Amino acid sequence: MAETIVVAGTDTSIGKTVFAAALTRALDGCYWKPVQSGVDEDGGTDTSRARRLSGLPEDRFLPEAYRLNSPLSPDRSAELDGVTIEEHRLALPSCERPLVVELAGGLLVPLSEHRLQIDVVSSWGAAVVLCARTSLGTINHTLLSVEALRRRDIPLLGLAFIGEANDATEASILRFSRARRLGRLPLLARLDPASLGEAFAQNFAVADFMGALA
Repeated sequence: MAETIVVAGTDTSIGKTVFAAALTRALDGCYWKPVQSGVDEDGGTDTSRARRLSGLPEDRFLPEAYRLNSPLSPDRSAELDGVTIEEHRLALPSCERPLVVELAGGLLVPLSEHRLQIDVVSSWGAAVVLCARTSLGTINHTLLSVEALRRRDIPLLGLAFIGEANDATEASILRFSRARRLGRLPLLARLDPASLGEAFAQNFAVADFMGALA
């Protein structure tokens, strides 16, 4: 099995699906969303959105272990659907290409009564890319997320900022976290495979991610 990069976010709805799609395309890899918590009215999921934005073939996108209907924390969404999220079903799938795993929401969201998402991440032993917005509130959320990863000895590959440029905020986060800056994905007026791929290539170095795949 090829190596794995886990894409985590400091919060929900910060753009990590867009980033994960761009990273999957850049690595010519596969994508997996273990837990989908919330399905659009038309049945759309983060997996279908990542597939559309990456422009990669459909067989690169692995089926979710759990597809839950309500846009709530996974434990609550699972409860409403009458299911229990079982950790053995969240084992990393086999893939002959680099595997990009996108988490559901933040690291400390509960998957069940006794397990947090970060507990499962810890069991994988894979490196994490932490996506952080650049807007107000991100310093606290990002530093707490970095602290949670390091407390559990989960390898942090680096930080991927998402949003408009905010040099002062980025500098504060990097100073206190001592984490590596991988780049910043700007907000795009047009969001499609071509524009996303170009933006990723201009703002990130693929070689920085290959270190996790060595």
